[in-house]
Amino acid sequence: MQQLPSRPLLATTVIGSWSVPDWLERAKTGVHHGSVSRTQLAEMHDMAVKAALKDQEVAGIDVVSDGELRRDNDVDHLLARVPGVQVMDPVKAFYFDYLDLALPAPLDDPPPAPLGLAADLAFTLDHTDRPVRFSLTGPFSLSRRLRTEAYPDRADLVRALARVLNAEARSLADTGAELLQIDEPFLAGHPEQVGLAIEALNIVVKDVPVTWALHVCYGNRYARPLWEGHYDFLFPAVLEADVDQLLLEFARKGDDDLALVERFGWDRVLGVGVLDVKTPEVEPVGVVERRIERALRVVPADRMIVTPDCGLRHLPASAARAKLRAMTTATAQVRDRLQKEHA
Repeated sequence: MQQLPSRPLLATTVIGSWSVPDWLERAKTGVHHGSVSRTQLAEMHDMAVKAALKDQEVAGIDVVSDGELRRDNDVDHLLARVPGVQVMDPVKAFYFDYLDLALPAPLDDPPPAPLGLAADLAFTLDHTDRPVRFSLTGPFSLSRRLRTEAYPDRADLVRALARVLNAEARSLADTGAELLQIDEPFLAGHPEQVGLAIEALNIVVKDVPVTWALHVCYGNRYARPLWEGHYDFLFPAVLEADVDQLLLEFARKGDDDLALVERFGWDRVLGVGVLDVKTPEVEPVGVVERRIERALRVVPADRMIVTPDCGLRHLPASAARAKLRAMTTATAQVRDRLQKEHA
């Protein structure tokens, strides 16, 4: 693990995904039906990523992302690139649907080559002067979408995927990654597997000298949660995760789970979700301020970052921009008060 250089107090960041423009949505779907070429789509991706970066910069976000706009969803972009994984039917009715992916034989160990995400990162680094958060779907969640009889014990599949991601993370670090994030959106639906998920996470991050983050939510499929509940399943197991940051959702769910953070003593950076991404309604600045202030009762300001609950993929772009502006405005006002109090 390696800490990022100094950032502003209560630095603001995004979880990863950005609002998908209608024209890009149609083009992505068109690729699967032959009306758009992959060369045309690649050029559209470049334009969309540059626009997403600009939107985040204008909103005042301190640590930006590429918006995950090159990815159809949180699984296909990674799994379909893994050597040995077979795409059973490459055509999807809608780009955001999941592919049918199968693994007929065990994965090579060590993995033969990285998955090629370094080019995505390099493009992003070339088009912003701000720190970049680059995300990878975690091995546990990836394993839930892969059909295979090659691993009688599914835990071995999770570990094998973790080794693939570790090789990819090394390539990303060599390309200039400072902050890599593992997303485990399926974990809340399988809370009894948290120990395995943390074990696999530690395989992913091993000997990769970047700042590491873990994001755990309750799903964000078409702006709806896949599961409900609380983060009690995550603690105390997550204390064994070799990560520097833990990013959780608190806006939609309220502040009850802050008690878990206080009880178990998370001693690293906590990303506090203060924007509900399941609704396009823009939170008033005062509401966001109160969400930040309530977290500050539990987490010191120098160990807190301010985030949306999850990715912004399913929000209209106008709502995503307005929500981020409300978040950065509220954060700035809280930051100013804290600095005056300690002056």
